[in-house]
Amino acid sequence: MPRLATVRGAEEDPGTRDGARFCGREFGAAELAAIRAVVERGAGLSRMALARTVCERVEWTRPSGALKARECREFLETLAAAGQLRLPAKRRRKPVGARTRVPLTAQGEPGPPLEGDVGQFEPIGLEPVRTLPQRELFRELVGRYHYRGHAVPYGAQLRYLVWATPPTRAAVVVGAVQFSSPAWRMAARDRWIGWDEASRRRNLQRVVNNSRFLLLPWVRVRNLASRVLARAARGVARDWPVRYGVEVLLLETLVDRGRFRGSCYRAANWIEVGVTTGRGRMDRHHRRAGAAVKAVLLYPLVPDAAQRLRAG
Repeated sequence: MPRLATVRGAEEDPGTRDGARFCGREFGAAELAAIRAVVERGAGLSRMALARTVCERVEWTRPSGALKARECREFLETLAAAGQLRLPAKRRRKPVGARTRVPLTAQGEPGPPLEGDVGQFEPIGLEPVRTLPQRELFRELVGRYHYRGHAVPYGAQLRYLVWATPPTRAAVVVGAVQFSSPAWRMAARDRWIGWDEASRRRNLQRVVNNSRFLLLPWVRVRNLASRVLARAARGVARDWPVRYGVEVLLLETLVDRGRFRGSCYRAANWIEVGVTTGRGRMDRHHRRAGAAVKAVLLYPLVPDAAQRLRAG
């Protein structure tokens, strides 16, 4: 079997011409044959239904026991793009772009300015995004007001809406925070941890990326950003193991130096460990160039994070 071309989330296996690797999972020739057989027998199923069936067949699950269906669907599409199998056509149950289109509602319109010190706006809370209205509000706020816009994160993710309580008003949403799967490789982070290739593969999912952080532009409250980051760190340390069955040891984020100084991260005790190479966080094979150079900041959730990430 020829080696597979890689796409976002995929990694070519240089050690064999009879297998493949995707998202850290190695598939031997026998498993690939079983996957092709599942796809051939399930010609009437949707791509996601096929992905779930394949996950069950090859026992591809998260530590919590949940199927890695989304990753599996992308793996099947990678195999199809390489000519290794034929998938059914994608089913359109929603208009094209329905999941990524940014809604425009009155709830997302700019509100009256909020100014003052963070102590005046307690209690401040982070609400996990679970319901459809919460997801739509998160997508609208991030899509309208974050400089990178809204994008469905790849792999595992947790999202929060940030609430604050003005002195004379009821609590209002003042921002949004998103955590998602870590960058596959990031030289500055990897040097700080000091892990070898085997320990990186083994422990990478104990690192989580803070992929979006937004305070709404009409919110100008001193020290609010660092307060939110501190509470977000506690929240993800608590909620990620519940959802995914993996203890998080380290948070990472990237700060565009051309736009921001990253002062709120430093105030929340994040550590700057270097800069990116300008290729993008998921570029595993050095094929992209021209991305903005960004500062790499880390936040250990336990004192011995680096040591435990290096461990067997």
